[in-house]
Amino acid sequence: MTSSRLLVPVSESRTLRNTVAYVVQEALERATETGSSATIHFVYPLSERLTYDSETKETETAHTLLDRVAVWAEEDLGDNADDVTLETTMVGAREYLFSPADYADVFVRYARDHDLDCAVFDPGFNPIGTAPLLPPLEAEVRRTGLSVEEAPVQRERRSPLLVKRGTLAQFFSLFSVSYLFYLLLAGSLAPFELATGAITASIVAVSLWGISLTTPVHPIRTIKRLGRFALYIPYLLWQIVKANVEIARVVLHPDLPIDPKMVEFDAAVWSELPVTTLANSITLTPGTLTVDVSRRHFTVHTLTGSSREDLFDGSLERAVRFVFYGLSAARIPSPVERMDRDEEDTR
Repeated sequence: MTSSRLLVPVSESRTLRNTVAYVVQEALERATETGSSATIHFVYPLSERLTYDSETKETETAHTLLDRVAVWAEEDLGDNADDVTLETTMVGAREYLFSPADYADVFVRYARDHDLDCAVFDPGFNPIGTAPLLPPLEAEVRRTGLSVEEAPVQRERRSPLLVKRGTLAQFFSLFSVSYLFYLLLAGSLAPFELATGAITASIVAVSLWGISLTTPVHPIRTIKRLGRFALYIPYLLWQIVKANVEIARVVLHPDLPIDPKMVEFDAAVWSELPVTTLANSITLTPGTLTVDVSRRHFTVHTLTGSSREDLFDGSLERAVRFVFYGLSAARIPSPVERMDRDEEDTR
């Protein structure tokens, strides 16, 4: 890649995260080589035509995905945020997009309007989700003279194998975690415990070598997350203490001013671990109980009006995003702000 002004079409895919990381890394390298800042435009093509300025299910999906992509990109930039300018937007909102030529026309016009000279495609890019769109789309874009590249990231299996080939790093990680956990339960460092712990940890590591810890580990990113998680724990404890005081006040009040209600919202967190962390944090906080989670859609029982206000204010959600995505993720609107934005879009 020789360009520093990039157009990156995005859609939900298994390889999107790796594509974002690749594009950011390439942009940083071009910025270093040229001594000037690089630009990346992440665009989401709307496959449905909008006749009014209204929020639809697809535009909501687009906002969410673009927010997620921006968080990923800023996380990958780290301290080099000044070297790369990031833009996220939806395209094709006033047109019918059906064929590869339709999508190519929208992308090329956007690239020319914003002086972009290279389109980088995610290997899993397919906004219509049916027939393969990428090969003919790339051909159509090339035909206009715009440079085209497909991100060299590995495609994931649609049906991944349960057992994969393990590495020595995975083996020793499993052994270490199992060994430490065994000694923690034993509560002793006696020779007998050390020996039986080593035997047990070895059996666990051999048995689960090709199943557990198969996701690639990024040491620096993991260390940062652990550090942020260490800050999150006292924050969560403080939220629990405050909620306990509030619930105690309500219970001891002569009028028992409770207002139980079930509420739903879509949280701006993604993947299993952040969603699970947020769901458990909500449940641990008195006055709120996570009843159901479907992907990132939360159903929560709230006991009082103040507990609902705190929930929609998004303090816990922002804290969880801080842990997993970094400080830049705090700019994503809270649930109540997203609801206000949706109401404005429908006017």
